[in-house]
Amino acid sequence: MPRALLALAIGAFGIGTTEFVVMGMLPQIAEGLDVSVSAVGLLISAYAVGVVIGAPTLTALAVRFSPRQTLLGLMVLFTVGNALSALAPDYPTLVAARVFTALAHGAFFGVGAVAARRLVPAHRASQAISLMIVGLTLANVVGVPLGTLLAQQLSWRLVFGVVAGLGLVTIAGLLAWMPPVSGERADLRSELVAFRRPAVWLVLGVTTIGCAAMFAVYSYISPILTELAGLPESWVTPVLAVFGVGATVGTLIGGRLGDRWGMSFVTGVLVTAAALLVAFALLARFPVAAIVLVVLFGAATFSLGPVLQNRVIEVARVPGGSLVSAANQAAFNVANALGAAFGAAALSAGLGYTAPMWVGVGLALTGAALALVAVVANRGRRPAGRTADHPAGEVPEPLRAG
Repeated sequence: MPRALLALAIGAFGIGTTEFVVMGMLPQIAEGLDVSVSAVGLLISAYAVGVVIGAPTLTALAVRFSPRQTLLGLMVLFTVGNALSALAPDYPTLVAARVFTALAHGAFFGVGAVAARRLVPAHRASQAISLMIVGLTLANVVGVPLGTLLAQQLSWRLVFGVVAGLGLVTIAGLLAWMPPVSGERADLRSELVAFRRPAVWLVLGVTTIGCAAMFAVYSYISPILTELAGLPESWVTPVLAVFGVGATVGTLIGGRLGDRWGMSFVTGVLVTAAALLVAFALLARFPVAAIVLVVLFGAATFSLGPVLQNRVIEVARVPGGSLVSAANQAAFNVANALGAAFGAAALSAGLGYTAPMWVGVGLALTGAALALVAVVANRGRRPAGRTADHPAGEVPEPLRAG
């Protein structure tokens, strides 16, 4: 694999760390800025707002630039944002710095996916994207625990400083390894044409509904493990770490199998995820079974990411494809909010902690149905000689780097 993918993975690792590490540093930040823990918790919401705003806006503004130029600009923004977070003298400044940092998040993954798939032959596009996304999953396994420990032992400001350093490393890697012409330049009008295609909206629908199944359960995994499985609270963090390992493995597997089977793979994974959730709902009170099913569920759902990211670019059929790629990142964040909201509604109705699992079953099967529609629709127009359900059309030669 080209070394440029390593630079993208390091950037993804830094982004994933800065997004989630705040959850482990709430007490330290609250004490350092003399505010309540609940106020610091709003930093998480502020970051999400920045992601939603930044993904389409910055991608649209940068559409005339090459992916390399755009990625470098986004990493500069990311690095400056984390440096400002480390130096923030008060709470309002930290909120502003977090929003500023988050602007780069969705656009980086959207544009990065376009660049990654152009670095390899067409039949390895999903695999290339998975190697970038694996940086995000590893952030939950390595970056967040280490960042939390660093904040507890030394300073939360140092954590943001280290993440800013990762931004500098990513910039150096992009300058050294990313080809200057990686990807195709486009214009906003041609990028917007992609949204006229029903196939694009179908993939975005699968991302929104199918991935919401994961968040309907994952958002409440801590009380599920303690209240249903009877695990002590001290076990939750190790279980989530193992979940992260499963997610990392799933991402890599999804990249490989997704290149071969495309949306057919997505359909099968979502049906499998639904079956795992049914088993989870029935066996959640057995600790060993609960842990195993949580890990398998994480592996299954995270395997979808690289496949859907690659697929939405394929079906866009436009030069570049950065805008639809960023739109898929926005859809993933909508899935986060949607799944958590549906799970909360089920809990508020007094249906118990198995209710989010049944909500997840419904969402996963609905996503599977949408994916199946995409498979059937594509088979009707696929010419002979194409594998799986990849669309027809000229495929550019990979751009070598490193």
